[in-house]
Amino acid sequence: MDYLGIDFRCALGSIKNGNFPPKDCLLPLISKLLGYAIVAASTTVKLPQILKILKHRSVRGLSVVAFELEVVGYTIALAYCLHKGLPFSAFGELAFLLIQALILVAIIYYFSQPVGIFTWIRALLYCAVAPTVLAGQIDPILFEALYASQHAIFFIARVPQIWKNFSNKSTGELSFLTCLMNSGGSLVRVFTSIQEKAPTSVILGSVLGILTNGTILSQIIIYQKPQVQKEKKVK
Repeated sequence: MDYLGIDFRCALGSIKNGNFPPKDCLLPLISKLLGYAIVAASTTVKLPQILKILKHRSVRGLSVVAFELEVVGYTIALAYCLHKGLPFSAFGELAFLLIQALILVAIIYYFSQPVGIFTWIRALLYCAVAPTVLAGQIDPILFEALYASQHAIFFIARVPQIWKNFSNKSTGELSFLTCLMNSGGSLVRVFTSIQEKAPTSVILGSVLGILTNGTILSQIIIYQKPQVQKEKKVK
Protein backbone atom coordinates (compact mmCIF):
# COMPACT_ATOMS: atom_id res chain seq x y z
CA MET A 1 0.00 0.00 0.00
CA ASP A 2 1.74 3.13 -1.28
CA TYR A 3 0.13 6.57 -1.02
CA LEU A 4 1.86 9.91 -1.78
CA GLY A 5 5.21 8.15 -1.64
CA ILE A 6 4.44 6.68 1.80
CA ASP A 7 4.82 2.91 2.07
CA PHE A 8 2.36 1.56 4.66
CA ARG A 9 2.95 -2.13 3.84
CA CYS A 10 5.73 -2.70 6.35
CA ALA A 11 3.88 -1.13 9.29
CA LEU A 12 0.50 -2.66 8.44
CA GLY A 13 2.09 -6.07 7.90
CA SER A 14 3.68 -6.00 11.37
CA ILE A 15 0.43 -4.88 13.00
CA LYS A 16 -1.57 -7.62 11.25
CA ASN A 17 0.88 -10.18 12.63
CA GLY A 18 0.37 -8.78 16.11
CA ASN A 19 3.80 -7.17 16.26
CA PHE A 20 4.91 -3.59 16.82
CA PRO A 21 6.54 -2.21 13.62
CA PRO A 22 10.37 -2.31 13.81
CA LYS A 23 12.36 0.93 13.99
CA ASP A 24 13.63 0.63 10.40
CA CYS A 25 10.03 0.45 9.28
CA LEU A 26 8.44 2.95 11.67
CA LEU A 27 10.88 5.89 11.53
CA PRO A 28 10.67 6.43 7.73
CA LEU A 29 6.87 6.26 7.98
CA ILE A 30 6.77 8.82 10.79
CA SER A 31 9.22 11.02 8.85
CA LYS A 32 7.01 11.00 5.75
CA LEU A 33 3.85 11.73 7.74
CA LEU A 34 5.55 14.57 9.65
CA GLY A 35 6.95 15.92 6.40
CA TYR A 36 3.50 16.17 4.85
CA ALA A 37 2.13 17.60 8.12
CA ILE A 38 4.74 20.40 7.93
CA VAL A 39 3.81 21.06 4.30
CA ALA A 40 0.11 21.25 5.24
CA ALA A 41 0.78 23.53 8.23
CA SER A 42 3.05 25.77 6.16
CA THR A 43 0.08 26.93 4.08
CA THR A 44 -1.03 29.13 6.99
CA VAL A 45 2.16 29.66 9.01
CA LYS A 46 2.54 33.35 8.12
CA LEU A 47 -1.19 34.06 8.07
CA PRO A 48 -1.28 35.21 11.75
CA GLN A 49 1.48 37.75 11.00
CA ILE A 50 -0.31 39.00 7.89
CA LEU A 51 -3.64 39.32 9.72
CA LYS A 52 -2.04 41.12 12.67
CA ILE A 53 -0.55 43.76 10.37
CA LEU A 54 -3.82 44.21 8.50
CA LYS A 55 -5.81 44.42 11.74
CA HIS A 56 -3.61 47.12 13.29
CA ARG A 57 -2.66 48.67 9.92
CA SER A 58 0.84 48.97 11.30
CA VAL A 59 4.28 47.43 10.78
CA ARG A 60 5.65 48.88 14.02
CA GLY A 61 8.72 47.04 15.25
CA LEU A 62 9.16 45.00 12.06
CA SER A 63 12.45 45.02 10.16
CA VAL A 64 11.78 45.38 6.42
CA VAL A 65 15.25 44.09 5.51
CA ALA A 66 14.70 40.99 7.64
CA PHE A 67 11.57 40.03 5.70
CA GLU A 68 13.21 40.82 2.35
CA LEU A 69 16.17 38.57 3.14
CA GLU A 70 13.74 35.85 4.21
CA VAL A 71 12.21 35.92 0.70
CA VAL A 72 15.69 35.57 -0.84
CA GLY A 73 16.51 32.67 1.48
CA TYR A 74 13.28 30.80 0.69
CA THR A 75 13.85 31.29 -3.04
CA ILE A 76 17.36 29.82 -2.94
CA ALA A 77 16.34 26.93 -0.65
CA LEU A 78 13.34 26.00 -2.83
CA ALA A 79 15.39 26.18 -6.04
CA TYR A 80 18.12 23.97 -4.54
CA CYS A 81 15.70 21.29 -3.32
CA LEU A 82 13.98 21.21 -6.72
CA HIS A 83 17.38 20.95 -8.41
CA LYS A 84 18.43 18.07 -6.12
CA GLY A 85 15.19 16.20 -6.82
CA LEU A 86 14.31 15.73 -3.13
CA PRO A 87 10.85 14.29 -2.37
CA PHE A 88 8.12 16.92 -1.98
CA SER A 89 7.55 15.91 1.65
CA ALA A 90 11.14 17.00 2.41
CA PHE A 91 10.83 20.59 1.18
CA GLY A 92 7.23 21.31 0.09
CA GLU A 93 6.68 23.90 2.81
CA LEU A 94 9.27 26.16 1.15
CA ALA A 95 6.92 26.81 -1.78
CA PHE A 96 4.07 27.91 0.49
CA LEU A 97 6.38 29.90 2.78
CA LEU A 98 7.84 31.75 -0.21
CA ILE A 99 4.38 32.74 -1.49
CA GLN A 100 3.34 33.97 1.96
CA ALA A 101 6.67 35.77 2.49
CA LEU A 102 6.18 37.65 -0.80
CA ILE A 103 2.66 38.69 0.27
CA LEU A 104 4.02 39.75 3.66
CA VAL A 105 6.76 41.92 2.11
CA ALA A 106 4.20 43.54 -0.21
CA ILE A 107 1.98 44.39 2.79
CA ILE A 108 4.96 45.77 4.72
CA TYR A 109 5.83 47.98 1.72
CA TYR A 110 2.23 49.19 1.59
CA PHE A 111 2.16 50.20 5.25
CA SER A 112 5.70 51.66 5.10
CA GLN A 113 4.88 54.48 2.68
CA PRO A 114 6.72 56.27 1.27
CA VAL A 115 8.93 53.45 0.02
CA GLY A 116 12.48 54.56 -0.83
CA ILE A 117 14.10 54.20 -4.25
CA PHE A 118 16.58 51.58 -2.97
CA THR A 119 13.68 49.43 -1.76
CA TRP A 120 12.17 49.47 -5.27
CA ILE A 121 15.57 48.63 -6.78
CA ARG A 122 15.90 45.60 -4.45
CA ALA A 123 12.39 44.45 -5.37
CA LEU A 124 12.98 44.80 -9.13
CA LEU A 125 16.35 43.05 -8.88
CA TYR A 126 14.70 40.11 -7.12
CA CYS A 127 11.95 39.89 -9.77
CA ALA A 128 14.63 39.80 -12.48
CA VAL A 129 16.86 37.14 -10.90
CA ALA A 130 14.43 34.84 -9.03
CA PRO A 131 12.93 33.07 -12.12
CA THR A 132 16.40 32.08 -13.33
CA VAL A 133 17.38 30.71 -9.92
CA LEU A 134 14.11 28.78 -9.48
CA ALA A 135 14.51 27.27 -12.95
CA GLY A 136 18.00 26.07 -12.00
CA GLN A 137 19.51 27.80 -15.03
CA ILE A 138 22.75 28.74 -13.34
CA ASP A 139 26.18 27.13 -13.03
CA PRO A 140 26.12 24.10 -10.64
CA ILE A 141 29.09 25.43 -8.65
CA LEU A 142 27.38 28.80 -8.27
CA PHE A 143 24.20 26.96 -7.23
CA GLU A 144 26.06 25.18 -4.44
CA ALA A 145 27.62 28.47 -3.34
CA LEU A 146 24.20 30.15 -3.33
CA TYR A 147 22.70 27.38 -1.23
CA ALA A 148 25.61 27.52 1.18
CA SER A 149 25.04 31.26 1.48
CA GLN A 150 21.30 30.93 2.13
CA HIS A 151 22.01 29.71 5.66
CA ALA A 152 23.92 32.93 6.28
CA ILE A 153 21.06 34.84 4.60
CA PHE A 154 18.46 33.35 6.94
CA PHE A 155 20.72 34.01 9.93
CA ILE A 156 21.40 37.60 8.85
CA ALA A 157 17.68 38.05 8.14
CA ARG A 158 16.86 37.30 11.77
CA VAL A 159 19.66 39.43 13.27
CA PRO A 160 18.13 42.87 12.39
CA GLN A 161 14.78 41.77 13.86
CA ILE A 162 16.39 40.33 17.00
CA TRP A 163 18.45 43.51 17.47
CA LYS A 164 15.44 45.74 16.83
CA ASN A 165 13.44 43.81 19.44
CA PHE A 166 16.30 44.11 21.92
CA SER A 167 16.84 47.83 21.29
CA ASN A 168 13.14 48.69 21.54
CA LYS A 169 12.49 46.23 24.37
CA SER A 170 9.39 45.44 22.31
CA THR A 171 8.46 43.05 19.50
CA GLY A 172 5.90 45.43 17.98
CA GLU A 173 3.53 43.68 15.57
CA LEU A 174 5.41 40.36 15.48
CA SER A 175 3.04 37.40 15.68
CA PHE A 176 3.66 34.89 18.48
CA LEU A 177 1.79 32.15 16.61
CA THR A 178 3.83 32.58 13.41
CA CYS A 179 7.13 32.46 15.33
CA LEU A 180 5.95 29.42 17.29
CA MET A 181 5.07 27.55 14.09
CA ASN A 182 8.39 28.55 12.51
CA SER A 183 10.31 27.17 15.50
CA GLY A 184 8.27 23.95 15.65
CA GLY A 185 8.58 23.43 11.90
CA SER A 186 12.37 23.79 12.02
CA LEU A 187 12.57 21.29 14.87
CA VAL A 188 10.51 18.66 13.05
CA ARG A 189 12.34 19.31 9.79
CA VAL A 190 15.67 18.31 11.37
CA PHE A 191 14.22 14.84 12.05
CA THR A 192 12.61 14.45 8.61
CA SER A 193 15.74 15.69 6.80
CA ILE A 194 17.87 13.08 8.57
CA GLN A 195 15.39 10.34 7.68
CA GLU A 196 15.20 11.49 4.04
CA LYS A 197 19.02 11.51 3.90
CA ALA A 198 19.02 15.16 2.88
CA PRO A 199 22.40 16.93 2.45
CA THR A 200 24.07 18.08 5.66
CA SER A 201 23.62 21.69 4.53
CA VAL A 202 19.83 21.21 4.55
CA ILE A 203 19.92 19.88 8.12
CA LEU A 204 22.21 22.72 9.19
CA GLY A 205 19.69 25.21 7.84
CA SER A 206 16.95 23.72 10.01
CA VAL A 207 19.19 23.83 13.10
CA LEU A 208 19.92 27.52 12.49
CA GLY A 209 16.17 28.03 12.09
CA ILE A 210 15.58 26.54 15.54
CA LEU A 211 18.16 28.87 17.11
CA THR A 212 17.07 32.11 15.44
CA ASN A 213 13.30 31.53 15.53
CA GLY A 214 13.62 30.34 19.12
CA THR A 215 15.42 33.56 20.04
CA ILE A 216 12.68 35.73 18.52
CA LEU A 217 10.00 33.59 20.16
CA SER A 218 11.63 34.06 23.56
CA GLN A 219 11.80 37.83 22.94
CA ILE A 220 8.06 37.90 22.21
CA ILE A 221 7.37 36.08 25.48
CA ILE A 222 9.70 38.37 27.46
CA TYR A 223 8.80 41.75 25.93
CA GLN A 224 5.09 41.42 25.14
CA LYS A 225 4.10 40.60 28.72
CA PRO A 226 5.29 43.94 30.18
CA GLN A 227 3.74 45.69 27.18
CA VAL A 228 0.32 44.16 27.89
CA GLN A 229 0.60 45.18 31.56
CA LYS A 230 1.40 48.80 30.54
CA GLU A 231 -1.64 48.89 28.25
CA LYS A 232 -3.88 47.67 31.09
CA LYS A 233 -2.56 50.41 33.40
CA VAL A 234 -3.28 53.07 30.76
CA LYS A 235 -6.87 51.84 30.44
